[in-house]
Amino acid sequence: MRLALLLLLVTVNCELDIKLPADILSDLVERPEGNSFSYNLAEGEEGEEEEPYEYEINYDWKIDQFQEINSTLGKCGKEIPQLDVSKMKAPHQIRLSYTGKATEMAITWTTNGVTEHEQVNYGPVETDLNYTSTSISHQYKWRYDQEAGDWYYTSGFIHEALMINLIPGMIHYYQIESNGMKSDIIKFVAAPAEGSNTPVSFLHVGDVGTFGTSVMVTNDMMKRMKEKQFHGMIHCGDISYANKYDGERPEDKNNKTFAEQKVWDTWGQMVEPVGSKMAYMAVPGNHELDIWDSTNENGTIYAKRFIMPGNERYFSFSVGMVHFVAVSTDESIDAESTQGQWFKNVLTEVNKNRDKWPWLVVFQHRPIYNSNKNHGNWTGTNNYTNPDGRKPHHLGWPDNFEKLILENKVNFVLAGHVHHYERSWPVKNREDVLLSYDNVDRPVHITCGHAGKSLYRKMWDFPDRNTYDEEAPLFSAARDNANWGHCELDFVDTKTAKHRMYLMGSDEPKEEITITRSAGTRTTFSAVLLVASFVIFLKL
Repeated sequence: MRLALLLLLVTVNCELDIKLPADILSDLVERPEGNSFSYNLAEGEEGEEEEPYEYEINYDWKIDQFQEINSTLGKCGKEIPQLDVSKMKAPHQIRLSYTGKATEMAITWTTNGVTEHEQVNYGPVETDLNYTSTSISHQYKWRYDQEAGDWYYTSGFIHEALMINLIPGMIHYYQIESNGMKSDIIKFVAAPAEGSNTPVSFLHVGDVGTFGTSVMVTNDMMKRMKEKQFHGMIHCGDISYANKYDGERPEDKNNKTFAEQKVWDTWGQMVEPVGSKMAYMAVPGNHELDIWDSTNENGTIYAKRFIMPGNERYFSFSVGMVHFVAVSTDESIDAESTQGQWFKNVLTEVNKNRDKWPWLVVFQHRPIYNSNKNHGNWTGTNNYTNPDGRKPHHLGWPDNFEKLILENKVNFVLAGHVHHYERSWPVKNREDVLLSYDNVDRPVHITCGHAGKSLYRKMWDFPDRNTYDEEAPLFSAARDNANWGHCELDFVDTKTAKHRMYLMGSDEPKEEITITRSAGTRTTFSAVLLVASFVIFLKL
């Protein structure tokens, strides 16, 4: 629905160059409940001049410069200082995302005020940004304090716009005009056209947060972006950790902690050097979606801050020769569930067109193949009881899920949740394992949950024991619970992909694996036609 409205706005602006008057804009802004609704005045309006506010993230810091990181124990330490969005006048927290069309790119940013002039200018020539897209803007409030008679947190104005008429696979530039200020001119590459054989490269991470280790891993990816062109980022859930963390969250009068929304702002600014230059595609994890682990955010804040295709919890999109499918592991995926039926339909349709999309990638939060004892393999059941006395149980994990990914020749399953790194051999039904990455006919599962949060080195219930058994299970090709890092996937051509894993602070990959796809995963129309012709020839 939001993407449809964004498309309407950008179409009006591109064709007629109409500026929205203030009375129309006021209807587009989602106003919080209550009488208190204030924001800083934009430049050019009456009001007191504000003192300059500067917020800096020290990407080049080392471990000993951040607070309480303990690499020996795998502890991520303290969160970095939080951004005060009420003082950030300029466009910030800028982030791109794919819509499912190679000619489009969605964009979101935040400011502390809003005017009638909120837009992004863009085009393929840096000196001639001849397209304009007007944004829609919304704001939310969080946690009303009855005693104080006010809200604990008021978000900045979150702006969303849609850039259309992009040239697939080509470099484009954009500049945001918002709240009386302009952003820098920023460069990105549009998605290659569906079915093109253009090589495609993605970063992927999970379980990030806003810790010193999160900053260091982000800095590693920023360095990699200077070395090569990436088309996008896959974030496999547990994004900001705005929920409770180590007791460092505000409490209400009943001593119950609640999510600290400033952490979302801090995370959004931390990843801006990545997300402003490529599509940042995220799927919610338990700390965004689950009622208990999200401290009652229940997916609402994730939905307000991200623009993803579909219903934003599970969705699909293509980038050149790769089709990506995101699923929500905190919802059922059995044959009778809404997600399960959707998942089957999407995979079936993609598998009919493997000439166009030879590579099929599923990404999610919780892994179904995992050898770390702190979480085990996802079976749909959480280990706690909700306040209403109900124990969450999500059907279809892993049985129906694995059945569908095997039937439809999924190549990779990317996950997070478990705070370690693990790469499987090509595997199906747990015991049927190929000890080679050549001519692969089944999924490779990669968990990249070591991108910031404390690592799962020791067992929760037995702190003196390692989370790994001495001997890894047959499906596990490599694993690491002692280091933070990030992962990358390159789709080189229709047959070859490369996977790399970088340890935090390293300029060289710890792992670089080449995977070749089985020809059997690509049943083409031309091949079927050839067989049919041969049968007819024999009959004649």
